Amino acid sequence: MAVTYEHQPSPRVEGRKRTGPPKVADMVSGFNGKVALTLTTVVGSMWCAYAFAVLALVALPAALESGSVLALVQWISQTFIQLVMLSVIMVGQNILGQAADERSVMTYNDADATFHEAGQIQQHLAAQDEALNQLLSKVAALEGQLQAARGAGREPG
Repeated sequence: MAVTYEHQPSPRVEGRKRTGPPKVADMVSGFNGKVALTLTTVVGSMWCAYAFAVLALVALPAALESGSVLALVQWISQTFIQLVMLSVIMVGQNILGQAADERSVMTYNDADATFHEAGQIQQHLAAQDEALNQLLSKVAALEGQLQAARGAGREPG
């Protein structure tokens, strides 16, 4: 009787090593995706938000001169908030995307460490299997000697 376990590693482990963790920039494909990413990067910057704020402030005197509360509300909601907040929200989304990428890398590294530890456990178990097989061989040899001694009519001393 021998221990005959043979470890079969998952093909996913090797595939994961080749691909690495996914990142937001890796999701871009084709010309349209590259244009969209470039525009999002440009418009999603605080410098663009500042430029939009200046552009919106150019229209503020006209809204104030009209003397209408409605014109002022329209300027705030349709000009200032839409122009400036668009860029500010995009900056926040970019930061959240970077944070997601960092979490992805950390999770990837944690999984890599776990796979390494599991490999070490497999090696440890293989060494234990070898030791068990040696012990089983010795027990089998002793049983053989015991039976031979009993068959010869003498008890082992």
